Amino acid sequence: MGESTNHQRSPLLPLRHAVPDFFVCDLFDAAPKGDMASMEHPVFSLATKPDKRSRRYEHNGHYVQISPSEMGLATVHDRDVLIFCISQVMAALNDNRPVSKVLRFKAYDLLIATNRGVDGRGYEQLKAAFRRLQGTQIETNIITGGVETIDIFSLVDRVRIVRETRDGRMLDVEVTLSDWVFNAIQSNEVLTLHRDYFRLRKPLERRIYELARKHCGRQSEWRISLELLQKKCGSNSTLREFRRLVTEIVEQDRAHGHIPDYAVSFADDVLTVWPRRLLPDGGAGVATYDKVRISEDGYAAARRAAPGWDVYGLESQWKAWMHKGQKPLPRVPDAAFAKWCARYFENHGRP
Repeated sequence: MGESTNHQRSPLLPLRHAVPDFFVCDLFDAAPKGDMASMEHPVFSLATKPDKRSRRYEHNGHYVQISPSEMGLATVHDRDVLIFCISQVMAALNDNRPVSKVLRFKAYDLLIATNRGVDGRGYEQLKAAFRRLQGTQIETNIITGGVETIDIFSLVDRVRIVRETRDGRMLDVEVTLSDWVFNAIQSNEVLTLHRDYFRLRKPLERRIYELARKHCGRQSEWRISLELLQKKCGSNSTLREFRRLVTEIVEQDRAHGHIPDYAVSFADDVLTVWPRRLLPDGGAGVATYDKVRISEDGYAAARRAAPGWDVYGLESQWKAWMHKGQKPLPRVPDAAFAKWCARYFENHGRP
């Protein structure tokens, strides 16, 4: 009976904070964004315990040499901090506001936006993430923003806790991004991520989603061999163990459809990824609202209704809005989506 319960339980982390009204909450107007360079290459460790091994990744003439601090390498979950920072800068750019490498924000807002706990443990984990991000040293010839960086740098140049409570809990935080990350933002070398990315439990699930988002995008299909996938994930497992881990994730996705935006299959040591909207029936186990598909004419109507906005990002928000209110499935998805986009544009204006 216990096994059945575990099988039925969603692999996603619970939604720790109520989903805000997308029309009024400024915090969630900043759609999650990730920089393409670190989505493509294994900059972050998959480990959940301190990973103190140096590693080098080489592919197609590019290399990344990553060296840990005494606290270990920056992890996939530490990446949440960068996603939050990148999202805030991109939102400012879209609003034609001045931007800089230095961001000041409330630690609480970051914890809420990335689906983290806001208890003492959540703040301690965030402080540890800051230390690993600043301490991890990277040397690479990967170009961001047309600039080839070949010196050694950290993803975050500096973190300063501007204000904290008497018990040491962070309130206001100031983060200085590295030139490498900031160049990527200014050159718009970023991609929108689904908010459920922050609910993926396993680092390898997050890494597979990042690669899918970078390589598959909205193509009909993307394939990658197990060996190359392991290389791009930076996994230190044996190939046999890595195969088992990938198989487990694919089986869970088949049962629950929990990986955002994409469905996955695995056969003959090849992982195949495709956007869920292309599935003829939404796919077995896919969440109800993921079965709602928009046609190309529908996307065109949405662009007219909300000029300047990323309609695919709006589609994710629309489905989250329907899910939150348990709305009935629209009879005419194209028209319903375009109408929602028009209301969104009325409330938010041009990006």
